[in-house]
Amino acid sequence: MKANRRNSKNLKNILRDFVSLFFPQYCLGCSDILVKGEEIICTRCIIELPKTNYHQNDTNPIAERLRGRLPIEFACAFLKFRKRGNVQHLLHQLKYNNHPEVGVALGRVYGNELKELELIKSYDLLIPVPLHKTRRNSRGYNQSSKFAEGLSNAIAIPFDDGICTRNIKTTTQTKKSRIERWENVKEVFAINDHEMVKDKSIILVDDVITTGATIEALGIKLIEAGCKKISVICLAEAQ
Repeated sequence: MKANRRNSKNLKNILRDFVSLFFPQYCLGCSDILVKGEEIICTRCIIELPKTNYHQNDTNPIAERLRGRLPIEFACAFLKFRKRGNVQHLLHQLKYNNHPEVGVALGRVYGNELKELELIKSYDLLIPVPLHKTRRNSRGYNQSSKFAEGLSNAIAIPFDDGICTRNIKTTTQTKKSRIERWENVKEVFAINDHEMVKDKSIILVDDVITTGATIEALGIKLIEAGCKKISVICLAEAQ
Protein backbone atom coordinates (compact mmCIF):
# COMPACT_ATOMS: atom_id res chain seq x y z
CA MET A 1 0.00 0.00 0.00
CA LYS A 2 2.80 2.43 0.93
CA ALA A 3 4.65 1.57 -2.27
CA ASN A 4 1.52 2.32 -4.30
CA ARG A 5 1.10 5.70 -2.61
CA ARG A 6 4.76 6.53 -3.21
CA ASN A 7 4.51 5.54 -6.87
CA SER A 8 1.35 7.62 -7.27
CA LYS A 9 3.03 10.66 -5.71
CA ASN A 10 6.08 10.22 -7.95
CA LEU A 11 3.86 10.00 -11.02
CA LYS A 12 2.04 13.21 -10.04
CA ASN A 13 5.38 14.99 -9.60
CA ILE A 14 6.56 13.80 -13.01
CA LEU A 15 3.34 14.97 -14.66
CA ARG A 16 3.55 18.33 -12.89
CA ASP A 17 7.14 18.80 -14.05
CA PHE A 18 6.17 17.82 -17.60
CA VAL A 19 3.30 20.33 -17.67
CA SER A 20 5.55 23.06 -16.22
CA LEU A 21 8.10 22.43 -18.97
CA PHE A 22 5.63 23.29 -21.72
CA PHE A 23 3.26 25.58 -19.78
CA PRO A 24 5.46 27.44 -17.28
CA GLN A 25 3.97 29.68 -14.59
CA TYR A 26 5.23 33.21 -14.20
CA CYS A 27 5.88 35.33 -11.10
CA LEU A 28 3.18 37.96 -10.69
CA GLY A 29 5.81 40.33 -9.34
CA CYS A 30 8.57 40.29 -11.96
CA SER A 31 7.15 37.97 -14.70
CA ASP A 32 10.12 35.58 -14.49
CA ILE A 33 9.38 31.86 -14.81
CA LEU A 34 8.67 30.25 -11.45
CA VAL A 35 10.99 27.37 -10.58
CA LYS A 36 9.98 24.19 -8.80
CA GLY A 37 8.73 24.94 -5.29
CA GLU A 38 7.74 28.53 -6.07
CA GLU A 39 4.13 29.66 -6.32
CA ILE A 40 2.55 32.97 -7.35
CA ILE A 41 5.54 35.15 -6.38
CA CYS A 42 9.16 34.11 -6.88
CA THR A 43 11.67 33.83 -4.05
CA ARG A 44 13.68 36.81 -5.27
CA CYS A 45 10.63 39.10 -5.28
CA ILE A 46 9.66 37.98 -1.77
CA ILE A 47 13.19 38.61 -0.49
CA GLU A 48 13.29 42.06 -2.11
CA LEU A 49 9.91 43.20 -0.75
CA PRO A 50 10.29 46.50 1.18
CA LYS A 51 9.17 45.28 4.60
CA THR A 52 8.32 47.68 7.41
CA ASN A 53 9.12 45.26 10.27
CA TYR A 54 6.64 47.28 12.32
CA HIS A 55 5.50 44.16 14.18
CA GLN A 56 8.86 44.22 15.98
CA ASN A 57 8.18 47.61 17.54
CA ASP A 58 5.12 48.71 19.53
CA THR A 59 5.83 52.38 18.78
CA ASN A 60 5.72 52.08 14.99
CA PRO A 61 4.11 54.89 12.89
CA ILE A 62 0.81 53.04 12.32
CA ALA A 63 0.32 52.30 16.00
CA GLU A 64 1.07 55.92 16.84
CA ARG A 65 -1.31 57.12 14.12
CA LEU A 66 -4.22 55.10 15.55
CA ARG A 67 -3.63 55.47 19.27
CA GLY A 68 -5.94 58.03 20.79
CA ARG A 69 -8.46 57.26 18.05
CA LEU A 70 -8.92 53.54 18.76
CA PRO A 71 -8.04 51.52 21.88
CA ILE A 72 -5.70 49.19 19.98
CA GLU A 73 -3.25 46.72 21.46
CA PHE A 74 -0.97 46.67 18.41
CA ALA A 75 -0.97 47.76 14.78
CA CYS A 76 1.36 46.96 11.92
CA ALA A 77 1.73 46.78 8.15
CA PHE A 78 3.72 44.25 6.16
CA LEU A 79 5.08 46.39 3.31
CA LYS A 80 5.98 49.96 2.34
CA PHE A 81 3.83 51.20 -0.53
CA ARG A 82 5.52 53.64 -2.90
CA LYS A 83 4.36 54.80 -6.31
CA ARG A 84 5.85 52.79 -9.19
CA GLY A 85 7.43 50.32 -6.77
CA ASN A 86 7.08 46.52 -6.70
CA VAL A 87 4.45 46.70 -3.95
CA GLN A 88 2.26 48.93 -6.10
CA HIS A 89 2.66 46.43 -8.95
CA LEU A 90 1.62 43.49 -6.76
CA LEU A 91 -1.35 45.41 -5.35
CA HIS A 92 -2.42 46.29 -8.89
CA GLN A 93 -2.32 42.58 -9.74
CA LEU A 94 -4.40 41.84 -6.65
CA LYS A 95 -7.01 44.58 -7.03
CA TYR A 96 -7.38 45.15 -10.76
CA ASN A 97 -5.92 42.21 -12.71
CA ASN A 98 -8.04 39.45 -11.13
CA HIS A 99 -5.25 37.83 -9.13
CA PRO A 100 -6.70 37.21 -5.63
CA GLU A 101 -3.99 34.61 -5.08
CA VAL A 102 -1.48 37.46 -4.64
CA GLY A 103 -3.29 38.54 -1.47
CA VAL A 104 -3.37 34.99 -0.11
CA ALA A 105 0.33 34.47 -0.86
CA LEU A 106 1.41 37.73 0.80
CA GLY A 107 -0.83 36.96 3.77
CA ARG A 108 0.90 33.63 4.25
CA VAL A 109 4.34 35.20 4.04
CA TYR A 110 3.50 37.84 6.64
CA GLY A 111 1.58 35.39 8.79
CA ASN A 112 4.66 33.19 9.04
CA GLU A 113 6.56 36.19 10.41
CA LEU A 114 3.80 37.07 12.88
CA LYS A 115 2.89 33.65 14.24
CA GLU A 116 5.76 33.61 16.72
CA LEU A 117 4.47 36.75 18.44
CA GLU A 118 2.96 35.78 21.77
CA LEU A 119 0.24 38.44 21.70
CA ILE A 120 -1.14 37.10 18.38
CA LYS A 121 -2.18 33.92 20.17
CA SER A 122 -4.70 35.78 22.34
CA TYR A 123 -6.90 36.78 19.38
CA ASP A 124 -10.10 35.05 18.33
CA LEU A 125 -10.93 36.41 14.90
CA LEU A 126 -9.65 38.25 11.83
CA ILE A 127 -12.15 40.67 10.23
CA PRO A 128 -11.23 42.16 6.84
CA VAL A 129 -12.44 45.67 6.02
CA PRO A 130 -15.45 45.07 3.75
CA LEU A 131 -16.04 46.43 0.27
CA HIS A 132 -19.38 47.82 -0.85
CA LYS A 133 -21.31 45.06 -2.63
CA THR A 134 -21.20 46.77 -6.03
CA ARG A 135 -17.42 47.04 -5.92
CA ARG A 136 -17.04 43.51 -4.61
CA ASN A 137 -19.36 42.16 -7.30
CA SER A 138 -17.47 43.92 -10.07
CA ARG A 139 -14.09 42.72 -8.75
CA GLY A 140 -15.33 39.27 -7.77
CA TYR A 141 -13.71 39.32 -4.31
CA ASN A 142 -12.51 41.57 -1.51
CA GLN A 143 -8.73 42.01 -1.65
CA SER A 144 -8.53 42.50 2.13
CA SER A 145 -10.35 39.18 2.61
CA LYS A 146 -7.74 37.44 0.47
CA PHE A 147 -4.95 38.90 2.58
CA ALA A 148 -6.85 37.82 5.72
CA GLU A 149 -7.22 34.33 4.27
CA GLY A 150 -3.46 34.00 3.87
CA LEU A 151 -2.85 35.35 7.38
CA SER A 152 -5.42 32.91 8.75
CA ASN A 153 -3.68 29.96 7.07
CA ALA A 154 -0.39 30.89 8.72
CA ILE A 155 -1.39 32.04 12.21
CA ALA A 156 -4.34 29.62 12.68
CA ILE A 157 -6.87 32.31 13.59
CA PRO A 158 -10.18 32.13 11.66
CA PHE A 159 -11.32 35.00 9.46
CA ASP A 160 -14.88 36.05 8.71
CA ASP A 161 -15.84 38.53 6.01
CA GLY A 162 -19.58 38.30 6.64
CA ILE A 163 -19.76 39.92 10.06
CA CYS A 164 -19.39 43.49 8.80
CA THR A 165 -20.77 45.24 5.74
CA ARG A 166 -20.11 48.52 3.99
CA ASN A 167 -23.58 49.93 3.34
CA ILE A 168 -22.58 53.16 1.63
CA LYS A 169 -20.42 53.31 -1.48
CA THR A 170 -17.89 56.02 -0.75
CA THR A 171 -15.95 58.14 -3.22
CA THR A 172 -12.22 57.58 -3.58
CA GLN A 173 -10.07 58.60 -0.61
CA THR A 174 -6.94 59.28 -2.67
CA LYS A 175 -7.00 63.09 -2.81
CA LYS A 176 -8.91 63.78 0.42
CA SER A 177 -7.50 65.39 3.54
CA ARG A 178 -7.55 63.51 6.85
CA ILE A 179 -10.77 65.25 7.95
CA GLU A 180 -12.40 64.65 4.56
CA ARG A 181 -11.43 60.95 4.72
CA TRP A 182 -13.09 60.64 8.12
CA GLU A 183 -16.27 62.37 6.95
CA ASN A 184 -16.26 60.03 3.94
CA VAL A 185 -16.29 56.80 5.98
CA LYS A 186 -17.56 57.49 9.51
CA GLU A 187 -21.07 56.06 8.94
CA VAL A 188 -20.50 53.54 6.14
CA PHE A 189 -20.07 50.35 8.18
CA ALA A 190 -22.55 48.10 9.96
CA ILE A 191 -22.16 45.02 12.18
CA ASN A 192 -24.45 42.19 11.02
CA ASP A 193 -23.99 39.81 13.95
CA HIS A 194 -23.23 41.37 17.34
CA GLU A 195 -22.99 37.98 19.02
CA MET A 196 -20.03 37.05 16.81
CA VAL A 197 -18.26 40.20 18.00
CA LYS A 198 -19.24 40.45 21.66
CA ASP A 199 -16.34 39.76 24.07
CA LYS A 200 -14.07 38.74 21.17
CA SER A 201 -10.49 39.83 20.58
CA ILE A 202 -10.44 40.98 16.96
CA ILE A 203 -7.74 41.85 14.44
CA LEU A 204 -8.89 44.20 11.70
CA VAL A 205 -7.27 43.48 8.33
CA ASP A 206 -6.95 46.00 5.48
CA ASP A 207 -4.98 46.29 2.26
CA VAL A 208 -3.46 49.79 2.31
CA ILE A 209 -3.51 52.19 5.25
CA THR A 210 -3.01 55.94 4.82
CA THR A 211 -4.60 58.17 7.48
CA GLY A 212 -6.34 55.27 9.22
CA ALA A 213 -9.83 56.79 8.86
CA THR A 214 -11.37 53.61 7.44
CA ILE A 215 -9.90 51.42 10.19
CA GLU A 216 -11.04 53.92 12.83
CA ALA A 217 -14.61 53.99 11.52
CA LEU A 218 -14.95 50.19 11.47
CA GLY A 219 -13.13 49.79 14.78
CA ILE A 220 -15.55 52.15 16.53
CA LYS A 221 -18.49 50.07 15.26
CA LEU A 222 -16.88 46.90 16.62
CA ILE A 223 -16.30 48.50 20.02
CA GLU A 224 -19.92 49.66 20.12
CA ALA A 225 -20.93 46.05 19.35
CA GLY A 226 -19.03 44.85 22.43
CA CYS A 227 -15.71 43.44 21.18
CA LYS A 228 -13.11 42.99 23.92
CA LYS A 229 -10.02 44.36 22.18
CA ILE A 230 -8.84 45.38 18.71
CA SER A 231 -5.59 45.25 16.80
CA VAL A 232 -4.77 46.05 13.18
CA ILE A 233 -2.79 44.31 10.44
CA CYS A 234 -2.46 45.88 6.99
CA LEU A 235 -0.84 44.61 3.84
CA ALA A 236 0.88 47.92 3.10
CA GLU A 237 1.39 51.42 4.43
CA ALA A 238 1.28 54.31 1.99
CA GLN A 239 4.64 56.08 2.27
